Amino acid sequence: MSNALEFIAAYNLIDARMRALYKGKGTLGFADLVRRLAPMQSALGKYEDELIAFARLRNAIVHNTTTDRVIAEPTDEATATICHIAKLLTSPPKLAELKKKPPVVGIESHESVGNAAKLISKTGYSNLPVYKSGRFLGIVNNRSIVRALGEALTKGESADAFLRQKTENLLSESDALYYKVLRLNDTVEDALDAFSENRRLLAVIVTDAKGEIRKILTAMDIPRLISMLDGEV
Repeated sequence: MSNALEFIAAYNLIDARMRALYKGKGTLGFADLVRRLAPMQSALGKYEDELIAFARLRNAIVHNTTTDRVIAEPTDEATATICHIAKLLTSPPKLAELKKKPPVVGIESHESVGNAAKLISKTGYSNLPVYKSGRFLGIVNNRSIVRALGEALTKGESADAFLRQKTENLLSESDALYYKVLRLNDTVEDALDAFSENRRLLAVIVTDAKGEIRKILTAMDIPRLISMLDGEV
């Protein structure tokens, strides 16, 4: 396949994917779709300038190509780049493809807050899943423990009594604002979007089909998520 044909095939895939993302609103051209969607799609945002340039190159190929010859042949680099972008948009990397991290460490809901604090200190993990008979209930972290301890002391309660209470007592419905649950089959971009849409998000919890936690992603993982999403051409 010539570079021109491969280029056009990738261009058409990108165009179709953008129109699906834009949900068929209006009859915007390729370049306008890129500009509209770039703030919402990492791949389009990174390659916005290249894609707009590629739109002009595509027009040169399509409108100036005869049955006998192609007068605008994309370079190998341009062809490789647009094919790479098409792959990112149509087959984005899944969270299941992330390199393995250490096993997720959690705590049973009936265990004490003191044990939760010790586990956070021992492992260095700031977010600790809380389970009840294997069912995920929520997340406790160093911040929530310190906040709850401060509230207890303000009320005149003893630190020892606070540390002896069950970890599940620290959980509240409002804590759900600070984490989001995704599946292994969700994309890396879904995780990045979660952090982008909620600046208070502390963690993305990645579960398998059975609901068991396989990975916990924090803001520290964002650079490697971006690196995996962008990849190398």
